Amino acid sequence: MENINKLIDHTLLKAFAKEEEIVKLCEEAKQYHFKSVCVNPANIALASKCLEGSDVLVCTVIGFPLGANTIDTKVFETYDAIKNGAEEIDMVINIGKAKEHNYDYIQEEIAAVVKAANGYTVKVIIETCYLTDEEKAEISKRATLAKANCVKTSTGFGTGGAKVEDVAIMKANISDDMFFYNDPVSQGYSFQNVEIGNTIETIGDYAFAQSTMYTIHIPDCVRIIGRYSFA
Repeated sequence: MENINKLIDHTLLKAFAKEEEIVKLCEEAKQYHFKSVCVNPANIALASKCLEGSDVLVCTVIGFPLGANTIDTKVFETYDAIKNGAEEIDMVINIGKAKEHNYDYIQEEIAAVVKAANGYTVKVIIETCYLTDEEKAEISKRATLAKANCVKTSTGFGTGGAKVEDVAIMKANISDDMFFYNDPVSQGYSFQNVEIGNTIETIGDYAFAQSTMYTIHIPDCVRIIGRYSFA
C-alpha cells in the first residue's frame, strides 16, 4: 500500500458545495498529498488557484451526472474545463444511447472528448446500475477503442453503486494497454466489507472506492483510485 495518498481522488460534486468547502477540500488534498481533487466545472478555476504549486491535480466531470448532453456540448465542456485548469476529465456516457445499443455513438462521443482533452487523462463513467452485463462489456470495449484511459462504474448519483461482478466484466473487456495505464477500473461506491475487497483484489482489478478516509476511517467525498479496494 505504498504511496496510498497518490491513489486518492478527494471529491466534492454536490450541487450546493460552497467556495469555502472547495478551498477546504483543496487544503486537505495538499496536506495529505492526494492524487487529485474532483470538482464540478464551475469550481475548476478556484481549485486550480488553490492547488497552484502543489502536487495535486484538478479533475472535473463532463456531462455529469446524467450523460444526456450532446457530443458538441461535452466537447465544449472539455475545452472549457482544460482552459480553466482541469488536468483530468471524468465523462459520463449517453446512457440512453447505451440502452438503445447505439454503441457507435458511445464510441464517437468518447473519442470526441479524448480528442478535446488533448493528452489529458479521460475516465469514462458508464453508470453500471442501468446496464445489462452485455451492455457493460460492449461499452468497456468501445471505451478502449476510443482511446480513453479508464472506465468507471458509477457517478454516485445513480440508483446503485459498484458490484464485484461489474468490475470483473469491465476488466475483462478493456485492453491490456488501457488496464496498465493510469488505474483503469473504478467504482463510485465503497465496498462494504473486507471479503468483497479481497475478492476484488484476487481478480486483479484496480478498484477505486468512493469512501471516506484520513486514518482508514474515511468520509464520503474521497475516492480511492488505485490497485486496492478498502472496506
